Amino acid sequence: MSSSPASDCKLIRPAIPYDGKQGFSYLEGISKESSGAQGIAMMLLTVPPGGRAKAHMHEGHETAIFVLSGEVECFYGPNLEHRVVTKAGDMFYIPAGMPHLPVNRSQTESCSAVIARTDPNEQESVVLLPALERLAD
Repeated sequence: MSSSPASDCKLIRPAIPYDGKQGFSYLEGISKESSGAQGIAMMLLTVPPGGRAKAHMHEGHETAIFVLSGEVECFYGPNLEHRVVTKAGDMFYIPAGMPHLPVNRSQTESCSAVIARTDPNEQESVVLLPALERLAD
C-alpha cells in the first residue's frame, strides 16, 4: 500500500533557526511548513542568559513546554500578575489566549525547551501585547 505525500511520516533534523515575533530565535521543527502537520507545531527554543520575550499570547492555541536545561521565570495572566519558575525537567501548560512573558534571570546560563503548540503554522496565532510589557519586572 502506498501513501500520499500528505500522509507520509517526516523526519526533521532541525538546523535552520528563525526569529519569532516574541523576540526569540527558534530552531525549526515540526510545522505545517516543514512537515505538512495539520494540528501541531513543535520547536526548540533556547533563551539566552538575560533573555526576555515580548508580552504575547497565542490566540486560539494551547502551548506545552518541556524544559530541557536551565530555568525561566514566566509571567502570565491577563495583567501578567502571576509568575512561575520552570526548571529542567518541568512541563508547563499555557492555555489558549493566556498572556505570558518568559524571562531568563540567569546572566550565565541559557535555558532550552521543547515547545509544542496546537497551531501548525507556529507563528500565525502570536499576538503581541505591548501594553503589558511594563507589568513584568
